[in-house]
Amino acid sequence: MAVYSYDPPDRFVAGTVGQPGQRTFYLQASSAGRVTSVVLEKFQVSLLAERIDELLDEVLRRTGGRSTVPAAAPAGLADDAPLDLPLTEDFRVGAIALAWDGEDERVVIEAQEETEEPIEPLAEEVPETGPGVLRVRISPAAARAFSKRAMQIVGQGRPPCPLCGLPLDAEGHICPRQNGHRVSDA
Repeated sequence: MAVYSYDPPDRFVAGTVGQPGQRTFYLQASSAGRVTSVVLEKFQVSLLAERIDELLDEVLRRTGGRSTVPAAAPAGLADDAPLDLPLTEDFRVGAIALAWDGEDERVVIEAQEETEEPIEPLAEEVPETGPGVLRVRISPAAARAFSKRAMQIVGQGRPPCPLCGLPLDAEGHICPRQNGHRVSDA
C-alpha cells in the first residue's frame, strides 16, 4: 500500500461530511495539488487533538518555555474552510501515532490503515505490501491550529442528553437513566 508523506503539508485539517449523527470524519493533508483524505472515527479525532495539545504542553514545560511551541493556536493559522473536493477516501484509519521531533521541532502524526497486521508506528521503512500510511510533519503552531479546529468540529455534533450524556437525535432518544421508573414524591 502507499505511504502518503507530507513534510510539511500546505494544509492539514480534520473535517466532516454529513449531518450530526451521520457525520463521516476525515483527516486531510494537501500539498502542491496532491490531496490525501483518510476516514476515522469521531473519538479518534478528539483523542488526536487532545494528545497533540498534551504533547506540546509537555514540550513547553520541559523547555521552560524556550521553544518555538506556542501556548495557544495562532489566530493567523485558523483554517475554517471546508475539506478539499473531490473528497475520495484513501483508507480507513486503524491506529494513530504521535511523536515530537526535537531536532527539527516538528510534530509527527501518522495515521495507519485499519488492518489485521499493523506495522511498527513511525517506522523508517514501510513495507510495500503493508497498510496505507499517512505521515505528516507540521510545526508546533500548525499543530495547535489543527487541534483547535479538530476540537471545534467534534463539538459541533449532537447535543448531549442532560441526564445520561449520550447524544440526542432530532427525535430525542431512549435515555437509560429514564427507564420508565420514576421516584414518587409520596
